[in-house]
Amino acid sequence: MSLVWLALAAIAVWALVRLGRQTERRGRAHWRVAATLFSAVMIAAGVLLAARGAWLPAVALAGAGLWLTIASRQRAAAPRTEAMTSAEARSLLGVSADATPREINAAWKRLMARAHPDQGGTEGLASRLNAARDRLLKE
Repeated sequence: MSLVWLALAAIAVWALVRLGRQTERRGRAHWRVAATLFSAVMIAAGVLLAARGAWLPAVALAGAGLWLTIASRQRAAAPRTEAMTSAEARSLLGVSADATPREINAAWKRLMARAHPDQGGTEGLASRLNAARDRLLKE
């Protein structure tokens, strides 16, 4: 029976380590924390059932726990940035047609301070701002 307790302790340590690595947006982080805790409980229940000889439910619970673990760690693909025209890039950054690279970078920095995902913005808008800056600086 001490082997079962060792397995349960290993599952608890795994869940704590995994929870310590959570660095996501606000809404997504709550889902991952809940999924980690629930999957740890499912895997632990599978270990306990296996120790009691109920192999079929044990495999089902442990498999479901592992699936939930993997499913909660998959990230959405980064949004694609389509080719942007110079007019769209200038409009997005709010600079004139004869803006200098210094003005372009200043506008990008000002907008990125609010649009960056770490500051509450979205990944899509931040990538569009980056694409607009890159487009205008290449000219």
